[in-house]
Amino acid sequence: MTVTPADAVGAVPPLVTVDLWRVPTRRVGGALVRMALDRARLRRVPGLTFARLVGTGVPGAFGPLDAEPRRWGLVAVWDSQRAAEAFTTSAVARAWARAAEEHLHLRLRPVAARGRWSGREPFGRLAPGRRAAEEVPPGPVAVLTRARLTPRRAVTFWRAARPVAADLAALAADPAGPRLAIGIGEAPIGLQGTFSVWPDLAAVRAFAYGRPAHAAVVRRTPEIGWYTEELFARFTVLAAHGTLDGHDPLRPGGQ
Repeated sequence: MTVTPADAVGAVPPLVTVDLWRVPTRRVGGALVRMALDRARLRRVPGLTFARLVGTGVPGAFGPLDAEPRRWGLVAVWDSQRAAEAFTTSAVARAWARAAEEHLHLRLRPVAARGRWSGREPFGRLAPGRRAAEEVPPGPVAVLTRARLTPRRAVTFWRAARPVAADLAALAADPAGPRLAIGIGEAPIGLQGTFSVWPDLAAVRAFAYGRPAHAAVVRRTPEIGWYTEELFARFTVLAAHGTLDGHDPLRPGGQ
């Protein structure tokens, strides 16, 4: 869902929110209906410049058969904090609140982004280099990736991603590991993404470049051409409230 551009060079980074709702099994059907109806409703939300309703995967798994039908999400980009706050009392937000038995809400500020999502640069044009890294304050960092897979390369990609998912799962209890790591996507097949929250930027870099499984995928990406479109974005976590699967990603230990 696209409303107005948010990709001007040099523009102030927008406010980004990520909402993750977990619904009871008896309400999965209703959640599917909401996913269909709310796309049109989001187009009429004031101040919303970009939004994607997404499904999610089970923690630590990113394959097409790992969807979690009880958990759904919204990635939204706002032109102001006031617009984001107003949305919390909108009909769309209230309907999800009634359906959900658990809700995690995060407010983010993008500090690095490259690539496109459905032909857009929703988080602005933010250099992923040293300058962006220097602007990241201490504290939790969120990472979002999204890719449109080349159909003939999809199976090869999912095979290569399995060791990365296993490595993430193994890091779950490590203080330097991700506090949250889930697969996201607009569709079960072909639109692959991840969303993760880390204790700090050093932990992100240690995983991205220091863990053999992930480093191998990064190295092979330009060689194989898994994607027809890809996006990487890193954010400062401004605030969060709620839990996901009983865990608060901003609290040590998640309790």
